[in-house]
Amino acid sequence: MKAIVFEKTGAPLRIAELPAPQPGTGEVVVDVVATCVLSYAGEIFSGRRPYPLDLPAVPGTGAIGRVRAVGNDATRLQAGHWVFCDPTIRARDDAVAPDIMLQGLIAPGDGAKRLQAWVGQGSWAEQLRVPTENVTLLGEVEDATAARWCALSTLLVPFGGLQAARLQAGETLLVHGATGSFGSAAVAVGIALGARYVVAAGRNRTALDGLVSRFGDRVRPAMLGGDFEKDHAAMRAAVPVPIDCVLDIMPPQVPAGAVRAAAMTVRPQGRIILMGGVGGQSGDELALPYAWLMRNDITVRGKWMYPPSAPARLVAMVRAGLINLDHFAATVFPFEAVADAIAHAASDAGPFRMTLLKP
Repeated sequence: MKAIVFEKTGAPLRIAELPAPQPGTGEVVVDVVATCVLSYAGEIFSGRRPYPLDLPAVPGTGAIGRVRAVGNDATRLQAGHWVFCDPTIRARDDAVAPDIMLQGLIAPGDGAKRLQAWVGQGSWAEQLRVPTENVTLLGEVEDATAARWCALSTLLVPFGGLQAARLQAGETLLVHGATGSFGSAAVAVGIALGARYVVAAGRNRTALDGLVSRFGDRVRPAMLGGDFEKDHAAMRAAVPVPIDCVLDIMPPQVPAGAVRAAAMTVRPQGRIILMGGVGGQSGDELALPYAWLMRNDITVRGKWMYPPSAPARLVAMVRAGLINLDHFAATVFPFEAVADAIAHAASDAGPFRMTLLKP
């Protein structure tokens, strides 16, 4: 099969012929139809964002495709079924705190690297082998619109955060970083889950106005400028009711003070979910006042990715019409133009934009 290979940090990717994967017990092989290119993929390959992954490797996280073959423990999956392939691989020998890796992207720690050795390569290939539990049936899909289901990869991340927050219909959500790819998806998911208001906080006025245009006046924009006091006041003034939940999904270069300004808008007994990368490049740490947290009974929770049940739930929300995949615009590249795809993903990373590869 044809695949894209990441051999060495800083070196160009190459296209190679690799042996086709075969499914064992508890595994499925999928013919890849479309797969996402992350906006920061170029930073990973250059070493600017040094993700732990044993090389050489086929990169690529998540895919839409059709089942080619299944292991002998599958009873419902059949060849030809349309599926979403979840890249969040979990070890099966610890239900409480399993080792986790993202297939084709990151394997942090010895346990995760053992998972990488098991599942093998990522989704930038003609065929992908995944654990059976990482395959979610999509139902009937038209060939012409199949690629739009790659939006699940973006939507699932904030969906996991809002599940962790236990966001309830009628509550008010603040999304800090709402003008990015994952942040704008968080706005869409918050609306779908029944939020009364979603405060969309960001620095791009055009993108904020676009969110209001898409979702109506339940989205309340908060324009940020980098001043703690002014930004805090702007976010709090965006809605006439208390903010029940704050979801931070800012990238690594954002300073901790900006996240603190957003987090401290939450009401007493509110929830703060941290899914961004604060401190990753700025070097400073988030410092929330101990007395404020304790006296106001604030819950702070970090969240990486989403639970195993999330893909099926999100597919059901799409099928119910609660989330419209037509919001997402995709630019598609063939494997032979992978370098162009990586460059495009970095330059076209706005709300509801996808860069895809197709074998």
